[in-house]
Amino acid sequence: MAENLISFQSDSIDFDLDKKDTIREWLRETVVAEGFDPGEIAFVFTGDESLLEINQKYLNHDTYTDIITFDYSEDETISGEIYISIERVRDNALKYAVNSTKELHRVMIHGILHLCGYSDKESDAKATMTGKEDYYLSLRTF
Repeated sequence: MAENLISFQSDSIDFDLDKKDTIREWLRETVVAEGFDPGEIAFVFTGDESLLEINQKYLNHDTYTDIITFDYSEDETISGEIYISIERVRDNALKYAVNSTKELHRVMIHGILHLCGYSDKESDAKATMTGKEDYYLSLRTF
């Protein structure tokens, strides 16, 4: 099994994730529960403009988004980079009337589920993914 290395960093914004060790363990447990080994997974917290640039450059999308996941997984080891716009997460928390920390955790687990092979492109797949998000969010109180 690859060394478990889940990292958190900020780029172009001042943001520091609370309860890193608890979140790291929750993310590891999720990967294992989905039948995979956790490898190197980097979470990069950034702003809207930075994520828009990534979206334009690598995905040819000219829209703001809350998350972009780059999957580098090999065989059963899950690895990748997960870019999250803290601005978009906070705006979505207001839009959906939820706590911004809870919304951030939802987006983080969403990225992990993408690395585990889940998609959210079609309505059935999106419903499955949302169900998985709800389940894993229910396992921990932060």
